[in-house]
Amino acid sequence: MTTPTSVLEVRGLTKRFDRVAVDALDLTVYAGEFYALLGANGAGKTTTLRMVAGLLPPDAGMIAIAGRDALADPVAAKQVMAWVSDEPMIYDKLTPREYLEFIAGLWGCDPRIAEQSAEDLLLSLGLAAHQHERCEGFSKGMRQKVALAGALVHDPRLIILDEPLTGLDAVSARHVKGLLQGRVRDGCTVIMTTHILEVAERMADRIGVIAQGRLIAEGTLAELRQKIGQSDTSLEDMFVALIENAPAAA
Repeated sequence: MTTPTSVLEVRGLTKRFDRVAVDALDLTVYAGEFYALLGANGAGKTTTLRMVAGLLPPDAGMIAIAGRDALADPVAAKQVMAWVSDEPMIYDKLTPREYLEFIAGLWGCDPRIAEQSAEDLLLSLGLAAHQHERCEGFSKGMRQKVALAGALVHDPRLIILDEPLTGLDAVSARHVKGLLQGRVRDGCTVIMTTHILEVAERMADRIGVIAQGRLIAEGTLAELRQKIGQSDTSLEDMFVALIENAPAAA
């Protein structure tokens, strides 16, 4: 049996603000995996992902992305990953088409390949009909889809998503979920935080539960059920049980 290839490795990751937000966290995510990182508000999920994405310096620890030391060579690490936050940040005066051309140019993508990638993303996310409209008039959900398209236009190997379905209606959420599932089928790796546990239950290959900055449980849905000794419980019930027992688990 072949050993799976890791795309993200985190060891001893630590971040303090007025308290410890991430506490010597170890985490491994494998190639072609959809990984859901769950936790209550303030558990350390977003802080962890911001450090992985290079947006926040850790106080201690190691981050490797596709074999690259993300702390020693952040530019090389960022070239193979994408980050999408729950608050889309795009250029209001550009159209979706112009925005994708601009982002592809920043990454130095081949214009012909980038054009086809933009076409595919606009179609997959239901943006094709609005590709020549300025983003300033878009709803939050529309802006979120434009931000996601911009993050994916350079074909990253690792996609990091912080609450990507926030503000999306049912149709838009289906577009996003379909796009992400297609990327995973093609070998891309996705790590995502979400408070919508049904999404994690349906989409994730593995689930990690974080509390007080520590990973307190990890595994497939079946493995998490085995951990708490209930073979037919929902992810919501498991999540509550794990969080309530977090001090003992930690």
